[in-house]
Amino acid sequence: MINERRVTVITGASQGIGEVIAHTFGTAGDAVVLAARNTDNLERVAADVERAGGDPLVLATDVTDAESVEYTMAKTVETFGRIDVVVANSGVGGPSGVLWKLDPDEWDAAFEVNVKGVFLTARAAIPHMMHAGSGSLVIIGSISGKRPLFGRTAYTSTKAALVGLTRTLAIEAGPHNIRVNLISPGFVAGPRIDWVIKAQAEARGVDAVTVRREFEAESPLGQLTSPQAIADAAVFLASPQASAITGADLNVNSGVVMY
Repeated sequence: MINERRVTVITGASQGIGEVIAHTFGTAGDAVVLAARNTDNLERVAADVERAGGDPLVLATDVTDAESVEYTMAKTVETFGRIDVVVANSGVGGPSGVLWKLDPDEWDAAFEVNVKGVFLTARAAIPHMMHAGSGSLVIIGSISGKRPLFGRTAYTSTKAALVGLTRTLAIEAGPHNIRVNLISPGFVAGPRIDWVIKAQAEARGVDAVTVRREFEAESPLGQLTSPQAIADAAVFLASPQASAITGADLNVNSGVVMY
């Protein structure tokens, strides 16, 4: 039996933005492959995706391990017949602090997930998309890769790397009818930005309320960005309505970055 649903693989689907992205693709009726290391959370997300109208598949995946990622993509094709969309969402916050005080191992760990993880995800998925004759890869980056943020050199460096990766991969994959785009969220409401605000406050010797107000004030809309806004952008970039968009860096950040 031919699967008529769109098949979407989402890494880092167990929480935060990834969880909201999974729900949103489920609402669109997709077969949604939920990939993350924390399978306990994935089962909860899978139940939500199913209630939303999607067809979930839970696969324990370590994006820093090539064999793990390759298995996830192969199992997806075995189960659903193909891969239409991949949302490379897995990421870590990395260490906070001025560069000269950072631990080299923590620096490497940030690159391992945020850059190598995207590389391995794309490397494993694209051959399957080539076989199918089309595909869409949506990478979740950050505006931090394009603007300074005190004490966040490791994180911002990983996200800056994704800008170059997206543009170059779009050129390489384009002849195979595969589109590659980047979403650069701003200060997204949720546990991670709460942690960043706390770390910023401690590093600067100010209170967290002051830092939060500063973050909100950077937006012309005076707000943090909702995870749902990121998910909606991902669904759009994966859709036929975005068929002429590739190599793009879409800022979804309430106007904090405008180019």
